Formats: sequence, structure tokens, C-alpha cells
Amino acid sequence: MKVYLIRHGIAAERGTYTDDEQRPLTEIGEIKTTQVAQRLLSIGIKFDLILTSPLVRAYQTANILQKVGLSSHIEHYEFLKPDGDIQRWIKWQQQWYRDNKNGSLALVGHQPDLSNWAEMLVWGGVKERLTLKKAGIIGLEISDSGTPIARSNLFLLTSPKWTI
Repeated sequence: MKVYLIRHGIAAERGTYTDDEQRPLTEIGEIKTTQVAQRLLSIGIKFDLILTSPLVRAYQTANILQKVGLSSHIEHYEFLKPDGDIQRWIKWQQQWYRDNKNGSLALVGHQPDLSNWAEMLVWGGVKERLTLKKAGIIGLEISDSGTPIARSNLFLLTSPKWTI
């Protein structure tokens, strides 16, 4: 199973909104995220499902991915909020995998969580070696059985500049 960890696009500056969860993408963030989505589509990538953090900037990013045609389905999950719980996602993923063995997922979330999750899935622990830029992507091949921790393979790590 392939999983694409996608960081939300460029958002309004921290502190500009009373409720940080309401910070939206900027116009530049929308443009760059659209370019990334179009690049993914141009190389034949599609997702069976997009999972997103419920925070506005992540949800807007997921909507752009959907609008470009990368998936027709979006679902919100609390485990993708900042400081989300990878174990809750793994439990969800293992259940979803039973019906979607060759499926492809996009997880839209935040830093440093997505990089930390990728490191845990590939190396079994956080090593602070991977950095996911805004609208950047980490692609992982997830293990077929058992825990995906330390049993997944990294096949893509790219910044939004990849679209140029």
C-alpha cells in the first residue's frame, strides 16, 4: 500500500488568528499547492482516499488535491491534528487495508508530525533527518502485514519546487 504524507500549503502567519486552527492558506499557498497537485496528477498518481487534519489550512489543501482530480473522497481525522497519534492512524490503516490491499492514501497534516511519522515508519524512531516543506510530499510503501513501524520504505521525498 502506498501512503503519501502531504504537508499543508503556505498558511497565514502564526498569531494572525485568535484560533490557530482557523489559519487559512494564503493565495500563494493555494497556487503552490495546486501546482503540486497538478504535478502528481501528471505523473499518474491518484488516491483512493484523502485523510486530512480538520484544521482549516490542511482541509483547504485536501480540497485542492480533490479539485485537481487526485481523489473523490476526503475524510477528517483528529489523529492528523498537530501532536496527532500515529498509533491511532496505524489502527485505522490496518482496518482500511483489509478492504483496500492495493490502495493509495494521502494524509494531509502538519510538521513536525508528518516527518516524525515517516521516520518512525521507515526507521522505527524519530531521528530528525527528514524535513517536509509546506506542500511537500513524502511517499511510503507500507508493509503488508503486522506493524508498519520500521517496516516501510521511503520512495519519494520532495519539496514544492519539484513542480518547476
